[in-house]
Amino acid sequence: MQKVYTKIESIVGNVVTVKAEGVRYNDIALVGDSYACVIKLAGDTVSLQVFAGCQGVSTTDPVRFLGRPMMVSFSENLLGRVFNGAGVPIDKGPALTENMIAIGGPSVNPSKRIIPRKMIRTGIPMIDMFNTLVESQKLPIFSASGEPYNKLLSRIALQAEVDVIILGGMGLKYDDYLEFRDEIEKGGSMSRTVMFVHTASDPIVECTLVPDMSLAVAEQFALAGKRVLVLLTDMTNFADAQKEMAITMEQVPSNRGYPGDLYSCLASRYEKAVDFEGAGSITILSVTTMPGDDVTHPVPDNTGYITEGQYYLKGGRIEPFGSLSRLKQNVNSKTRDDHRALMDGMIKLYAAYKESVEKRSMGFMMTEWDEKLIKYGELFESGLMDLSVNIPLEEALDLGWKILADCFEPNETGLKTSLIKERWPKEL
Repeated sequence: MQKVYTKIESIVGNVVTVKAEGVRYNDIALVGDSYACVIKLAGDTVSLQVFAGCQGVSTTDPVRFLGRPMMVSFSENLLGRVFNGAGVPIDKGPALTENMIAIGGPSVNPSKRIIPRKMIRTGIPMIDMFNTLVESQKLPIFSASGEPYNKLLSRIALQAEVDVIILGGMGLKYDDYLEFRDEIEKGGSMSRTVMFVHTASDPIVECTLVPDMSLAVAEQFALAGKRVLVLLTDMTNFADAQKEMAITMEQVPSNRGYPGDLYSCLASRYEKAVDFEGAGSITILSVTTMPGDDVTHPVPDNTGYITEGQYYLKGGRIEPFGSLSRLKQNVNSKTRDDHRALMDGMIKLYAAYKESVEKRSMGFMMTEWDEKLIKYGELFESGLMDLSVNIPLEEALDLGWKILADCFEPNETGLKTSLIKERWPKEL
């Protein structure tokens, strides 16, 4: 039953306050003709954040509580569509109103989850070969501003071997949104993609709804047996929106002004990653930008405690040191018999290459071994680290062996003799 109130007590910024009873946190209301969300309850005093802002709202406008949380339509018709943070189409297509589902529900009981054990191939060697993305994993991409993290997400959206891609954009510049849409359309993946986009000019409350919209739809696709990959960018913008709303609600600020429940806000979204027994799965790959490239900033710091590793994007590449997919051992022993050994051996040699580069920069005399390492490091960076490289895992492994053979003698690699006899390129 809808309740209508005709007296607004106060209007501060985009928040209106009314006296009402029987209202729940996160319920949706109509203030005049604009949607609003309940963000604070204090006895019978209810504060609502108006999505479209309070310009033109008067204290005599009706406030109609709909008695339900925010909802989004779910069906196969979502595929290929683009919506804003309130679930309204922005692609000039028809509105979808059938089979409405609530957003922001609880995560799946851990006892009902399957242990992650399936690889998601992306065609990017620094992911597939060195830090494998595992189905039902939750991983952030830690990045400084200016790094090509959105281009990386676009490539993953085009190449990931999954059934459905759900892209949630928060605080995107309009140019970034258009680039995402154009890249996915040109790559032919729009038919399996759903986009929920909040741009920097949209109401701040919609930014906080984008992850919930994306994950509610992902959960329904997963229950229908689909392998779903949710791409979120940028979770720092999401946290900043939460901070702005906390300030509006006059909450006591925590570290750097963020709300005290920042960890819970992030965890409640990331913990939606799951592999359902007898159905599909949800995998979450998100971007977390680090202001000032500071990993101790509250957003990446809290994120690191929640997720199962991280990718560091630095200098336009996924940095091998610091990047970690903690679940990769669940799958990379089953891909090819040389995967784990080659991965470990190449990273050890790359670490030695970094030391040789430092010696050279300091003017030390270079040995023959140093020269080999420098040749190896340059081939490794151009052949495997460059994000423009797009090859299957097996081809990346073969290329790894070729790079080793181009630079070293077999006994210099530190790999097992039996493996070298089996995999060392014969023509070299």
